[in-house]
Amino acid sequence: MSFTLIANHESDKRANRDAYVAAMQEMMRENSKVCHIDCDLMNCINTGKLLKEFPDRTYNAGIAEQNAMAVAGGMAATGMIPFVHSFGIFVSRRAFDQAFLACAYSGLNVNVIGSDPGVTAAYNGGTHMPFEDCGLYMNIPGAVVIDPADYAATYALTKQIAAADGIAYMRLVRKTVKTIYGDGSEFEIGKGITLKDGADVTLIASGIMVDEALKAEEALAAKGISARVIDMHTWKPLDEELIIKAAKETGAIVTCENHQVGTGLGSAIANVLAKNAPTPIEMVGVQDRFGQVGAQAFLAEEYNLLAADIVAAAEKVLVRK
Repeated sequence: MSFTLIANHESDKRANRDAYVAAMQEMMRENSKVCHIDCDLMNCINTGKLLKEFPDRTYNAGIAEQNAMAVAGGMAATGMIPFVHSFGIFVSRRAFDQAFLACAYSGLNVNVIGSDPGVTAAYNGGTHMPFEDCGLYMNIPGAVVIDPADYAATYALTKQIAAADGIAYMRLVRKTVKTIYGDGSEFEIGKGITLKDGADVTLIASGIMVDEALKAEEALAAKGISARVIDMHTWKPLDEELIIKAAKETGAIVTCENHQVGTGLGSAIANVLAKNAPTPIEMVGVQDRFGQVGAQAFLAEEYNLLAADIVAAAEKVLVRK
């Protein structure tokens, strides 16, 4: 596993959804079993490109997410490798029963893509703002759950989940993301990546929170605090070895997620620490709240998902160390 760290806090000029489309185009050219099912959102994630090139393996199920999930299960049962996409709120809450029974319980290889995770749903508002999507999928035995940080990670991990057994759920920011990695960087399901080394506290982040954690590391360094930064792109299976190592070496943990902390990355890491290496922990994320309408920048501040919030959490956990 090798990667190039860019992390310049600048937005990628490419829409992140196109990383998914590019990965799918390559896989569909190479493997006639790979197919895509959309829920009337092809214009939203540019999968019209797949429909044009692969009209016999690209399907629009309409605004019927439960049916789309069941169809994906049926296709997987015939040996196909389906990817099914809708907004994260609908492929998690609305279609969860079908994902659980028609796909996972049957041991089928189904790959679920949930777009607009957390505050990135922005003006679509609280009804379309998934703060619990990963938490739901983490309850499925054997599921893979992924929250990639940027374009390069989305591209690489899309290919990774195609080869994984059973059901996989991956979040997808549709539009702008900050660049963390150089193109061609490699990722492995279930293996976190240490982006910055540090001795005083460890910041464990995923998705859009990785850039905020890197900003926080810089702010903490200016205060004389040495922070380790880990991109935990895979929530399940969780890289327990890396978490335990960080806990023992730094003695303090801050988790950073665009998700409810009580059912997400923070709670999963707390469970690992409680069993293996009891360590002071603070969780930056959504604190038992519903979503709302607003610009992403406003929402990130409203839900305390900024670098300043991570810095405050780090300073708090260091007092408890």
